[in-house]
Amino acid sequence: MFDVITVGSATLDVFAKTEHCDTIKGKKKEDCIAYPIGAKILIEELIISTGGGGTNTAASLSKLGHKVAFLGKIGNQENSQRLLKELKDYKVSPLVIRKKDSRTGYSVILDSIHHDRTILNYRGSNSELGFNEINLRKLKAKWLLFTALRGKSFRTQEKLAGYAKRKGIKVAYVLNPTIAKKGIKQLKKILSNVDIIIMNKEESMLLVGRNTIGKNIRKIRNYGPGIVAVTDGRKGAYVYDGDSIFYGRPNNVRVIETTGAGDAFASAFLSGIIKKNDVEFALKLGMTNSESVIQHHGAKNKLLRYKEALKIMKKRSIRVTKKAI
Repeated sequence: MFDVITVGSATLDVFAKTEHCDTIKGKKKEDCIAYPIGAKILIEELIISTGGGGTNTAASLSKLGHKVAFLGKIGNQENSQRLLKELKDYKVSPLVIRKKDSRTGYSVILDSIHHDRTILNYRGSNSELGFNEINLRKLKAKWLLFTALRGKSFRTQEKLAGYAKRKGIKVAYVLNPTIAKKGIKQLKKILSNVDIIIMNKEESMLLVGRNTIGKNIRKIRNYGPGIVAVTDGRKGAYVYDGDSIFYGRPNNVRVIETTGAGDAFASAFLSGIIKKNDVEFALKLGMTNSESVIQHHGAKNKLLRYKEALKIMKKRSIRVTKKAI
């Protein structure tokens, strides 16, 4: 029996650091990174690591002391071997689907001015996980943690959420912008079977409209999840459990690279719920883990062990305020 099985993406991540670029305004007035046409640009640092929400959260939960498995679809070549080795190093059991024509996901992360990042993402087989490919007899777990997948894999997660509810398995769901853009009506089915949902502020607005965070988390909770968590970058994070809204104020830490911050928060927040069933503690644990990750390159490099996190929380505690509804 696993404490958690994560169901999500797996990728090989290549971080390319360069400051030989400019910022410009795009057609939609958004900030864009621009590189000179035809230039050969010097990369000052190149880092290769594994990523993807499914493996990131699995590794984090394992380091926090849980028995964990990862379920996802990967390829058969060299990149997949690297992923499998790293899962083994993190003591995560691989429940992976590998077909003859499967391809492992791949991302190039351009780390540029002020450490703002642009990700070039090849999904590979991450979007092709079929429900009929999963051996349901191996899904022996107290929790399933979904990180957002698209296409065929989204529909599979939708079916898995219903299966989990019938089997008494709890479900946590971590959104991304692509899935949030579907809107609340297209997510009603999966949300009705979810116990915890986690997203950032922008994703909450894509889901239910440009309202305040407080209004959005109340609206989202009406669709099924018992706990709704919304992160807001440097401004902190909010959690609503139906009775109170908890707000966590972040510490002022030096940010190196933000890839994996959301996965670090989500996994540690779920860990806190599993360990103590206490929203305030879970919020502090999630933010502490996230703050550790953003101070280094790579989504997994500075994930915290449980005792490490407790030590940091005691020394530099996240301040949490609670407002009854």
